[in-house]
Amino acid sequence: MVKLLRVLLLVTGVACVAIGVYHIVLGIDSVPGEEGTGATVDSRERFYNAIFLGYGLAWVWAARQVPISASAVRWLAGIMLLGGVGRVLSMLVHGQPHWFQVPLTVIEFVLPAVFFWLATADERRVALSGPG
Repeated sequence: MVKLLRVLLLVTGVACVAIGVYHIVLGIDSVPGEEGTGATVDSRERFYNAIFLGYGLAWVWAARQVPISASAVRWLAGIMLLGGVGRVLSMLVHGQPHWFQVPLTVIEFVLPAVFFWLATADERRVALSGPG
């Protein structure tokens, strides 16, 4: 279980870092359906993705902890879940987004549940057997 948790943390972190870099470099051109926006939206896109890159680094940091901090995993997963809630709120207010946003929303609800479950399982393992 701990290996699966560590791998998922690492994969999530690397994916977030890669996505952040991609959006920082390409700006608004990296967002499907947003090609016609201007400098303000491009600036916001690049700024928020610098933060997303840092979020990815936090996932990588969590993966490297021994034992893995269940609290850190829960915080990071909770932030992802909050992002999914934000997407749903946007859909309720503005309607259907670009099709690519819908599977991302599903991921942002499913993956945190997996992380909450794995973090709890690992926390119990550590309590019963000690770190490592």
